[in-house]
Amino acid sequence: MRRLGSLSQLTFARPFEFIDGKERGVRAVEIKTGSGLSFLVLIDRGLDIGETNYKGVPIAYISPTLYVHPSYFEPEKLGWLRGAFLGLLTTCGLTYVGAPTVDLGEELGLHGRYSYIPARNVTVNYEWSDDECDIVVKGVTREVSFFGSNIALYREIRAKLGDKKILIRDKVVNEGYETQPFMILYHFNFGFPIVDEGSRLVLSSKLYVPRDEEAMKDAEKFDELHKPVKGYKEKVYFHEMLVDEEGFAYAGIVNEGLLDGMGVYVKFRKDQLHRFIQWKMMGEQFYVTGLEPANCLVLGRDKEREWRTLQLLEPEQIREFALEVGVLEGREELDKFKEKVNKITEGKRPKMVRTVEEFIALTK
Repeated sequence: MRRLGSLSQLTFARPFEFIDGKERGVRAVEIKTGSGLSFLVLIDRGLDIGETNYKGVPIAYISPTLYVHPSYFEPEKLGWLRGAFLGLLTTCGLTYVGAPTVDLGEELGLHGRYSYIPARNVTVNYEWSDDECDIVVKGVTREVSFFGSNIALYREIRAKLGDKKILIRDKVVNEGYETQPFMILYHFNFGFPIVDEGSRLVLSSKLYVPRDEEAMKDAEKFDELHKPVKGYKEKVYFHEMLVDEEGFAYAGIVNEGLLDGMGVYVKFRKDQLHRFIQWKMMGEQFYVTGLEPANCLVLGRDKEREWRTLQLLEPEQIREFALEVGVLEGREELDKFKEKVNKITEGKRPKMVRTVEEFIALTK
C-alpha cells in the first residue's frame, strides 16, 4: 500500500447496473484481481459469473442472449434458453435440473429457476489477513413459493489479490417445513480461444457413457475438441470421477497452441457432487464446452425418481459445496495439471459403457 494511491490501482470490486436492451436493470459486480484475472458477478442472476478474462484472453463463453433481466424468464419447456448467457458459471436448480419433463403431475422446464432469481443481502468486501487481500462477494438467493418450496442458497465468491482462481462456497438450506426434491448443477462454460482446434479435455474420469445416439458418434473422441462444424448437434457425456487423496475431482481444458500454452480447470469434492456432465457443443457460433459438477444427471427429475437417485432436502437440512475454477498459464502449469490427473487415473483412459441404465447401476 506504500506504493499505491488507491487499492483500485491493482484490484477492485465495482458494482454497476446494465442500462440497455433486455439487460437493463441487471446489477453486477466487476472484479479485477490484479493478476490479469477479471470477471463479472451477476447479482440479479443468482450471483452467477458472466464474462471472464485473463490477461486479455476470454475464458468464458458468452451466448448471443447476453445478460437478460430475470423479468423476461420463460420457465416453460425450453424457454430457459432465451436468457441463457452461460458465462463462466450458470447454476441450475434447485428443485429440478435437466430436460423438460412432467414429474408427479408437475410440468418442469429446462434447468430450473435458480439462475433467473435475483440475490438479496449482497455484500462486496475486501478482507485482509496479514499481507493477503481477498475480494469477497456474498449474498443469498431463494427459490420460494407460497404453498411450495423455500430453499435458500447462501453463496460466497472469493478471489485473492494477485491470484488467478475463483473460489465458490455455497450453503443450501431448506428453510421450509416440507421435504423438497433437491437438484443442483454447476454449469461452467468455456469458449474460444481456450476451446479451439487442438484443445483437449483432461479429467479424472474412470467411466463414462454417451447420453444418446448422437453422443455415441465418435464417443471414443469425447476429449478431443475441433474447429466449428456447421449443423453440429450437441454431444453430452456422463462421467464417474476418480479423486485425489483429499477427495477432489478435476476437469480441465488445455490448449498447448495458445500463447505459451494455456488452459482452465474446475476442482470439486465428489462427496458433495457425485455426478459430472461434459457438454460438447462444437457448432458455428454455438462453440462451447461445458464442465458440469452436479448431484444429478440432466435427463429430468422424473428419471432421477425412477432410478431412485433423486436427492431430497429435509426441513432445516443444510448441504454445502466448495468449488474452484482457475487458469493454467504456460507449459509448466499445463504439465503439472496433466500429471496430477494422470496420477489419479494411473494413466488409464476411462472405460465407456453403452447405456445410461448401465452407468446408473454401476455408479449408484
